[in-house]
Amino acid sequence: MEEAIVAGQKRRLEAELSEALIKLQRELIGRGPQETKTHIAQDMVITRFKGVMTVEEKHLAGHPDGRKLVKEMRQVLREMHSKQFEEIVEKHTKCKVLSSHSDMSTKTGEHIEVFIMDRNLEKVFVAE
Repeated sequence: MEEAIVAGQKRRLEAELSEALIKLQRELIGRGPQETKTHIAQDMVITRFKGVMTVEEKHLAGHPDGRKLVKEMRQVLREMHSKQFEEIVEKHTKCKVLSSHSDMSTKTGEHIEVFIMDRNLEKVFVAE
């Protein structure tokens, strides 16, 4: 029974993180992803966004120079707002983000965010 409560708390936190990060994506890009899933794995928070590319980005991604442009634009935008992404994760996990990493595939239209935390979040759930 206790394991089910812990698993429920973890799933709830993962869902809250997904929703908060979707909201930020909407503010930055003007639209949110089609699907988002966040996973907590030891000291990492990993979020996978599917269907993130705008119509314009999809058109650009059909050309080698366009793919490079889309990735560069997304990378610059992420760097400009990295503090906001990290603050969201810190607020919801009550842990410090040591580093964060981001990448986008112009082939699949997926975007990945990885946050390295100052402690193993899975152990936090077990301790509760």
